[in-house]
Amino acid sequence: MSIIIGVAGGTGSGKSTFTNRLKEAFGDKITVIYHDNYYKCRDDIPFEERKKLNYDSPDAFETDLLIKHLKALKNGEPILCPVYDFTVHNRSGRTVLVKPSDVIVVEGILVLCDTTLRSMFDIKIYVEADADERILRRVIRDVKERGRDVEGIAEQYLTTVKPMHYIYVEPTRALADIVINSGMNDVAFDLIKVKIEALLNG
Repeated sequence: MSIIIGVAGGTGSGKSTFTNRLKEAFGDKITVIYHDNYYKCRDDIPFEERKKLNYDSPDAFETDLLIKHLKALKNGEPILCPVYDFTVHNRSGRTVLVKPSDVIVVEGILVLCDTTLRSMFDIKIYVEADADERILRRVIRDVKERGRDVEGIAEQYLTTVKPMHYIYVEPTRALADIVINSGMNDVAFDLIKVKIEALLNG
């Protein structure tokens, strides 16, 4: 049986930093699944329209498929995880084989939002950071890794990312078992590490 950990928090809060530190600490014992890869397939909508969609609402995700996949992994069955392409705002059509492991980390801004998904987590973590820091990190990431331009990032942030953060993301902070201020918080990281080790040895 796998231990499943949910890592939530706003865009650019440090979720990936924290998740990567766990991956470094536990190596092959950890598998990371990104909620972003479960954005709905939008083949029916032209690129220019896809750019304007709201990607920060629970409706943007195929969370039911993620839940189905987590159940399979927990039962020791491998899954074919979809791969999302941020440069075209759509699924790539490719999949990645994900095998079961001792620890499964599910990372994403809204992973604590869905009741069924949340109930599957043995540990629920919310990573938070100052809003100014988050937007700066998002700009740098989206330009470097996702082929976006600054004007497009700013428009998306003001029209959907920021308002959706306060409607959907921020309220899930209260549902977390632990709230961490930044992914580089060593004390919080050590606490989670010890907890995971205890669960693995229990």
